Amino acid sequence: MDDIKDLSKEIEKIKARNRRVETDKAWETSWSRRIVVFILTYFVIVVFFIVANLPDPFISSIVPALAFVLSTSTLPFLKKFWLKYVYKSEK
Repeated sequence: MDDIKDLSKEIEKIKARNRRVETDKAWETSWSRRIVVFILTYFVIVVFFIVANLPDPFISSIVPALAFVLSTSTLPFLKKFWLKYVYKSEK
């Protein structure tokens, strides 16, 4: 009887872990996260440009912030390529 209880506990742990992983994945791929990353990156770059006394810090900060968000985004076509050709060969 203890074996069945132990197995049941293990299954519940696995289910809880899967829920956490699914939630984390949903956040990582969400537009909300991308917008938050863009805004935070933009303001950090603006502050840096102001401190460095560079011209037009509010306009000049847009491109690096967009580039950073793009670099941290999952690009589906690149992911498919990587999974098919690179990840497969690493196993």
